[in-house]
Amino acid sequence: MCGRGFVNKALLQRVAYNISRWSILSTTAAGSGHPTSCLSAVDLIAVLFFKEMCFDPFDPENPNNDRFILSKGHAAPLLYAVWHELGVISDQEMLSLRKFDSILEGHPTPRFSRSEASTGSLGCGLSIGVGFALAARLRASSARTFVLMGDSEIAEGSVWEAVQLARHYKIGSLTAMVDLNRLGQSTQTMFGHDAHAVAALFEAFGWKALVVDGHDLEAISKAFEQAADTLDVPTCIVAKTFKGNGIDHVQNKNGFHGKAFSKEEQQLVLEELEQRFITAQKSIAQELADDTCSPERELQEQCLVKEVCKLPEYDLGEMVSVRKAFGQTLAALGSCNEKIVSLDAEVKNSTYAYLFEDKFPNRFFQSFIAEQNMVGMATGLASRGFVPFTSTFGVFFSRAHDQIRMAAVGRSPLRLVGTHAGLSIGSDGPSQMALEDIAMMRAIPDSVILYPSDAVSTAKCVQLMADHYDGITYLRATRMATSVLYRNDESFELGGMKIVRSSKQDVVCVVGAGVTLFQALEAYDELLAQGINISVIDCYSVKPLPAQQLYEVAQRSQGRVICVEDHYIQGGLGEAIAAAISDEQVQVTVLAVEQLPRSGSPEKLLAWAGIDAKAIVTAVKNLNEIQNK
Repeated sequence: MCGRGFVNKALLQRVAYNISRWSILSTTAAGSGHPTSCLSAVDLIAVLFFKEMCFDPFDPENPNNDRFILSKGHAAPLLYAVWHELGVISDQEMLSLRKFDSILEGHPTPRFSRSEASTGSLGCGLSIGVGFALAARLRASSARTFVLMGDSEIAEGSVWEAVQLARHYKIGSLTAMVDLNRLGQSTQTMFGHDAHAVAALFEAFGWKALVVDGHDLEAISKAFEQAADTLDVPTCIVAKTFKGNGIDHVQNKNGFHGKAFSKEEQQLVLEELEQRFITAQKSIAQELADDTCSPERELQEQCLVKEVCKLPEYDLGEMVSVRKAFGQTLAALGSCNEKIVSLDAEVKNSTYAYLFEDKFPNRFFQSFIAEQNMVGMATGLASRGFVPFTSTFGVFFSRAHDQIRMAAVGRSPLRLVGTHAGLSIGSDGPSQMALEDIAMMRAIPDSVILYPSDAVSTAKCVQLMADHYDGITYLRATRMATSVLYRNDESFELGGMKIVRSSKQDVVCVVGAGVTLFQALEAYDELLAQGINISVIDCYSVKPLPAQQLYEVAQRSQGRVICVEDHYIQGGLGEAIAAAISDEQVQVTVLAVEQLPRSGSPEKLLAWAGIDAKAIVTAVKNLNEIQNK
């Protein structure tokens, strides 16, 4: 529907009443929810969906649809009531809100197909909206993006990261709305009802800011018209509203956040609402279908995907860092798939993302030192069909853990690349060392973690990431240059590993990944010279873990495994292996970082942590001596 021609105030009032009514009915049926938070934004949403937005309600994948993100996700019944009004959700489904088998969850998730983003953790939605708007720009689409935020939410720093970048990229197609209802969960919000103070903040960042009465349908409509006419900067509509609007005993009163009306209250509340709205309860979906149009659908996808892509090739023994191989491979893949985009947090010279930017400047987005917004943008781009690779130092993804977690809730196929992994980065010190990243990423549902050791395995792993759409993938990249171990035709797969050294006389299986694989190979040579045979495994797939393969090699190595990793012992590769294969027949020993590191050379730090070749040799000998006693 292109609602921009739909201006009948009486119909808008009816829509607002119906949305209010179903926000109350659904939360009362659920026995929980946030009806007062819905009621403050009803008028904004009625004008937005039924007058301003241009979209086809029955073709949600139309790339020319305007998009809406409910960043104040606790007001989910408001969104569901809109789609009920449009004929997409039934009465029965509305009354199933928050139940186990319902598609209508307490906060928006993809289980309801019209939810554009998973929200509920406040501060995420505007960044996703920036990603949506950039996706529309890449497609040369006129689609606009709208984001509704709560006033408590704008205390989040991630909101202002998004505000800055939206202005930097001059995203005139983006409109944010702040539902300034004055009340948070437990107290008055930072700005209360001072709408002009909030507007001044957005103006200071270069946005166009409009202050409106959030319950005046005509004023709201005019604000949206002004936003549509503003092409060079984003717009924020600061709407002064009342929480619980229309219900006298809760309107603008503290203490009613997250409280559904009881069944006894419900009828009285609905009667009070009827006095506010001159309306009928029937849906107006059919009237809208008769009176509105839909945006044209593109006949074909503009972004091209070529069938064959030639990856970079390397010579055996060549010294190449994993991070450099990542940048080279990403640039190569970009030539084959025009959906691939790159986002980097002002470290492109260290992550080698600049190699992609040099070839495809229009598909590279400099996110600056704002990792939360960068991941949110990537989520938005991925949701709109692009293939974003998001890179920074691995340690700084911890700043964006919540955005990563919420992307997983939304089943978003993010592709994250964390460089400078482990204490092997050396003298920069512990603030720059990713030593918790495997633990963080392992805990994400359906995540994939790849930890290549050389340039060839990196190229193949980056290709695997590009082809993976079933969850978040994370590539852990070592800083230092390492020797190429594999031939260019070597194959790699999710859940795989490589047996780099083995014999029929192995007494221990040593598992490494990244820099520790080379320490294991050095230990192998020293032990072999002393007549001790070990198998050496490159466990490049940390998750999914090649558990069965590891177990089989362990059994052939007298049931003894030593995992060596440049990561804290908690939550790392060693714990994953121990949990997966330890039993009466297989014993797992873990060599990992167990203390807070300091600055120093990589060699000194690896030795200090007990994860270098010398430490591996000692651990193998100790296990062998115990076995021989």
